[in-house]
Amino acid sequence: MIVFVISRLLQAIPVLLAVGVVAFSMFTYVGDPVGAMLGQDYTEAQRDALVHKLGLDQPAWEQFLHYIWAALHGNFGYSYRVAEPVAHLFAVRLPATLELSFTASVLAVVVGIPLGVYAGIWRRSLLSRVFMVGSLIGVSLPTFLIGILLILVFSVELGWLPSFGRGHVVALGWWTTGFLTWSGLRSIILPAITLGLFQLTLIMRLVRAEMLEVLRTDYIKFARARGLRARSIHFGHALRNTLVPVITIIGLQLGGLIAYSVVTETVFQWPGMGLLFIQSVAAADIPVMAAYLLLVGVVFVVINLIVDLLYYAVDPRLRIGRGGRGR
Repeated sequence: MIVFVISRLLQAIPVLLAVGVVAFSMFTYVGDPVGAMLGQDYTEAQRDALVHKLGLDQPAWEQFLHYIWAALHGNFGYSYRVAEPVAHLFAVRLPATLELSFTASVLAVVVGIPLGVYAGIWRRSLLSRVFMVGSLIGVSLPTFLIGILLILVFSVELGWLPSFGRGHVVALGWWTTGFLTWSGLRSIILPAITLGLFQLTLIMRLVRAEMLEVLRTDYIKFARARGLRARSIHFGHALRNTLVPVITIIGLQLGGLIAYSVVTETVFQWPGMGLLFIQSVAAADIPVMAAYLLLVGVVFVVINLIVDLLYYAVDPRLRIGRGGRGR
């Protein structure tokens, strides 16, 4: 297992270096950082001094090595827009995005898997067909439209839930959470549904398709012939063998929730990383944009590693195959 983890980490290094090259290229090909920091009124002497201070007069490869070394130490530079360290901005915004993504992913998994199992086992029932029609709507509608419709119904018309913001939060050291306040819990409901609805419907349709395929296999027929109970067949044998592709989708979608929560956070003005990224794009704040890109790359690498490890826990054939090759 340790060798497997190390091999995966070694494979991730070229990916992160490629992401680092793209992030570093933004400083060269997107905007003018010196002009953004000095403003409109500056002399050539001031510009040359700032260029030397930032190291922009050095060769590109040397600048790239300095950038990667600083990023490894958590130093992503200063924001052009608010003149604060990018790491501090991320530390302030990251809890909101992680809480929203976690809530949306839990909603998608807890609701999507049971609905998919039901639709796969009783595929001809009326309720199953209702679920499938609803999943088509959830997959087809864009995220911003879902958020606007939820705001219109539950905030404007009914007045049950807030339409923007995070509510009151509680500080636990540097971490801030809205899970410990009533307004925070109410505020996260609509954004979490908006962000997790597509993932929920995707998981439900995938679980249904895998269940239908597994239920046709020979070992399920043999299990029925042996007189095993339907519950044992459906949940002990069929569902377990559908989880490998489902885990892949869940892992990738979780990374997508963190990386692409931009639309949801913008619609609900959720003070997270996505909203920070949109504000940085509007102001051409290159350090924040580049650091966000690096963060997304790290998130996907870590999630892929976790997904690979979960394969071993779910599918014993992988453990047997690796053990046989080792012997």
